[in-house]
Amino acid sequence: MESVFERVEPGARRAHKRHIMSCALACFDEQGLEATTIDTIRQRADSSIGSIYHHFRNKEGLVAALYFAALDDQQACMAPAMEGAATPREAVVALIHAYLKWVTEQALLARFMFRARAAVAGGPFNEGLKARNKARYGALLEWLEKGVKAGEIRALPRETYASLLIGQAENYCRAWLSGRVKGDPTSHIDVFAEAAWRSVAVTP
Repeated sequence: MESVFERVEPGARRAHKRHIMSCALACFDEQGLEATTIDTIRQRADSSIGSIYHHFRNKEGLVAALYFAALDDQQACMAPAMEGAATPREAVVALIHAYLKWVTEQALLARFMFRARAAVAGGPFNEGLKARNKARYGALLEWLEKGVKAGEIRALPRETYASLLIGQAENYCRAWLSGRVKGDPTSHIDVFAEAAWRSVAVTP
């Protein structure tokens, strides 16, 4: 089965880069972001320090590369789902379905995202993060604007929509990824899709 890294970093020439990313992800998951060093990753990947720095510059660059790979893959799953929607409600439901399926299928990467978000947002790659988030929610915001004009969706500050729509599902995903709840996110997919719609709809 094709991996996330093969989808976002395709081609034979990038095979070693993908291998380093996979090894780094495993190290971060097992030891945490702070405790994992470049040398730890080097040993796991059976690579050289020079090769890691060539591809990623430093540890911050490697963390950002993993985070952006996850965001790009999420977007690649969400965009087609929303493009197939015929109404604002269908777009919201499609977004939640795609998000929960991605988290369930990519649990290791999803757990890394939750742990690394603050580091990426507070570091030198913040602008890249903003650009990806803008692209990530661009199609959704277009649907929401249509819904507001049609009187189906409440007119709210743009920055609140993502939290309202994804927040409840995201909170459950965190609990599942940390082992606090047992049912995987897709087992409650319709519950969270309905909750997301009710959070923004004029008439739920």
